[in-house]
Amino acid sequence: MSDAKGISVFSFWTILGFLAVSLTTGVVSCIPKNSRTAGKKIFRYNEPSNVTSLDPAFARDQANIWVVSQLYNGLVQLDHDLIVRPCIAKSWSVSEDCKQYVFHLRDDVFFHDSKVFNQGAGRKVVAEDFVFSLKRILDPKTLSPGSWVLRKVAFIEGEPAIIALNDSTLQITLETAFPPFLALLSMQYCCVVPREAVSMYGPDFRRIPVGTGPFMLAYWKEGVKLVLVKNKNYFESSEDHGLPLLDAVAVTFLADKQTAFLEFVKGNLDFISGIDASYKDEILTRSGELNPRYEASIELNTQSYLNTEYLAFQINPDLWRSKNNPLLLKEIRQAINYGIDRQKMMRFLRNNIGYPGVNGFIPPGLPDYGQSPVRGYDYNPEKAKELLNKAGFPNGRGLPEITLFTNHSYLDLTKYLQHALGELGIKISIEVTPPATLREMIAKGKIEFFRASWIADYPDPENFLSLFYSANRAPAGPNYSHFSDKNYDFLYQQALSIINDSLRYLTYRKMDSMVMEQAPVLILYYDQVLRFTRKGVTGFSGNAMNLLHLKYVDKKPDE
Repeated sequence: MSDAKGISVFSFWTILGFLAVSLTTGVVSCIPKNSRTAGKKIFRYNEPSNVTSLDPAFARDQANIWVVSQLYNGLVQLDHDLIVRPCIAKSWSVSEDCKQYVFHLRDDVFFHDSKVFNQGAGRKVVAEDFVFSLKRILDPKTLSPGSWVLRKVAFIEGEPAIIALNDSTLQITLETAFPPFLALLSMQYCCVVPREAVSMYGPDFRRIPVGTGPFMLAYWKEGVKLVLVKNKNYFESSEDHGLPLLDAVAVTFLADKQTAFLEFVKGNLDFISGIDASYKDEILTRSGELNPRYEASIELNTQSYLNTEYLAFQINPDLWRSKNNPLLLKEIRQAINYGIDRQKMMRFLRNNIGYPGVNGFIPPGLPDYGQSPVRGYDYNPEKAKELLNKAGFPNGRGLPEITLFTNHSYLDLTKYLQHALGELGIKISIEVTPPATLREMIAKGKIEFFRASWIADYPDPENFLSLFYSANRAPAGPNYSHFSDKNYDFLYQQALSIINDSLRYLTYRKMDSMVMEQAPVLILYYDQVLRFTRKGVTGFSGNAMNLLHLKYVDKKPDE
């Protein structure tokens, strides 16, 4: 039985106990602890950014991805170590040329109960559901920002080569080999949705989700609160018990991070992610450890995050040669790289959150890649002076002032760089620009030195190295530095034809080394995930993609 909005009617305690809202203190609490929630295991977290859609086709940012991950499943999923594991596909095979993938589906996966199905009971997932879901992502009418995920899929007579061989077998054929394809399929864009729900709800499917995930939507008031409840028919299990272990998940949308932190400290939230300047020095020591005063009530979990924070030099000679831009000289770019003490920067400006950017462009955290990191740039002011002299600017004399563009969030880091490079005679001026304006200027190649970052879309080194492939030159792609090297492009194409991961990674390291030698970027640091949970929360783990999987999480019931 369903209401007019298509949200299933759950048990009495779900509807009445969950939707209580406390507004008297000026702080919105999604599900305050009270007699109605007693005995229920409700996991509470805050999302400072608004969730804009519960449709996986639009799971573009972290806020959407985290919620969609609880509501839907795909063919495959990533584990704690970023290894691709089975999900709805229990197994798969790949052809020798790495172009054809055949997935064998489980026969015990059902969509959530919904009025879109006969009798309101959830329908079993079949291969044709994935054909519909994946083709929907590719359909220009959908306007999904995730269509690029399937750009390697071949087309046969104008149709994507995504075929249901029978109810339990799905076949996908690629135009060219692309070894990271399985990892791409783990993205939330590729989750399965029922044709019936998309057809019935149309644009409203964004707020009336029908998935297969461990939780189902019970309530959503946009920008205020969101409540998910346990899917009792979920297909996955862990050891000797079914999943999920929680009764519900409650999400608040407090934009002020300091307010959310105070709610967490008071025990009204079970989890906060990341760190904000407003409470950084309160909860962490200078060395990045948990403040001893919180050790009895809070646990800190840290791990690598596939995010490289860097400065980029726009080195397209066609744009800047006429302006006598000194950044076109490799020696100047290298001198700037050697002129930064990244360890000191991390210690004093970031409480050692993250890793100094002294290696290649690819961050730590990728499976089987980081055992032999590529050498980058350590702090070496004497080497920087040698390079300045070689470039014809001894001690920086005669070197034009260089403008560094950034946004307000990174002003402290850029001021540190300004001071450090000034001691070498390299004059840096800082231009603070709104983030949207900065992104537009970078895409259009209007600035020659700017702060940027790259967060992995999928866990493969190729995702980072694509930033230096000539065909991806902005605005057509993410090559914002306009780096161009024929040998690099050759290796990039060659790597995509190497099926063996170990051999392919050897080629990736050569490419990463080429980038470092040419220095189109200055790596500031490799980011780190910080997750704070209340004591008593168990089974909480993440990975270097900063995904949120709550199906394994357990906690004490509300009292």
